Amino acid sequence: MTQNISYWLSEHPIILNFRWSQTQSWGSTWYFLFSAIASYVVAATTIHLFLTIIRRNSRPVPLGPIPAIYSLAMAIISAVNFVGILLSAAAEIRDTRWFWSRTKTTPFQWLLCFPIGTRPSGRVFFWSYIFYLSRFLHLFRTFITIFGRRKLTFFHLLNQCVLTITPFLWLEFSQSFQVLGIIFTTLLNAVVYGYRLCTAIGLSDAGFPFVLSCEVVLMGFNFISHIGVLLLHFLKGGGCNGIGAWTCNSVLNGIVLLLFLNSHVRVHFTKTTSSKVGEQADESGSSSGSDQTHEQIPGSKEKHT
Repeated sequence: MTQNISYWLSEHPIILNFRWSQTQSWGSTWYFLFSAIASYVVAATTIHLFLTIIRRNSRPVPLGPIPAIYSLAMAIISAVNFVGILLSAAAEIRDTRWFWSRTKTTPFQWLLCFPIGTRPSGRVFFWSYIFYLSRFLHLFRTFITIFGRRKLTFFHLLNQCVLTITPFLWLEFSQSFQVLGIIFTTLLNAVVYGYRLCTAIGLSDAGFPFVLSCEVVLMGFNFISHIGVLLLHFLKGGGCNGIGAWTCNSVLNGIVLLLFLNSHVRVHFTKTTSSKVGEQADESGSSSGSDQTHEQIPGSKEKHT
């Protein structure tokens, strides 16, 4: 069983002979990437505005079993992608360890820093390509959110666009760090969509912002890993492959991180301010009530006498 899984996910000829190129890989052109992203933004904005106009109340549009089916499909795809990249990375380390001994490269260094001249072909880049294609399926989550919650934010659109551009840059420039990035992202995606599946079929939630916690963990991992890539690029002889694309991705991720922190800090500040105002109102109400009671007691006594 294990050998069959290993064969189909890391040793199959299609995986071994994969090569990222504009003539052999669907969706591998810059025109396709930006056309798809522009279409996504226009479609999401149009549907959101349309629903806002025709349905002025904030009631969600019933979607039936669609969210549960979607979450199940994305959890399976993410889990397969996770196992595939994990097995392929292990096989790649096994097959090229003899070459790394010449350059004194460890497997951990390879996971963070590809050698200069690395080509986008073979096992690892096949699963990077699958991860890139899966990002277009993740975009459908936006439309489920629009219909279900009647909510669309600039941060959500920007984040989805950046997450779609990132794997394209990984493939186009054989960027370093992508193996660890895919491993942790697909693992957390499988967990998050599994959780969403459980809540969609009626199971109780975790009692705390589970999805938000996973996003914070992933952002923290990415931040630490980017520091590792930067250190290896300057300390290791020869540098890391695709460092220009890495710089572009770092800038995009930094913008998303700042917007993420700004959004959630603002929400937290608003909740804190509202709770303080509510407490002050309750205190003033209770104190005024006691004053009125205190004033009414003498009056009632005088009336009684």
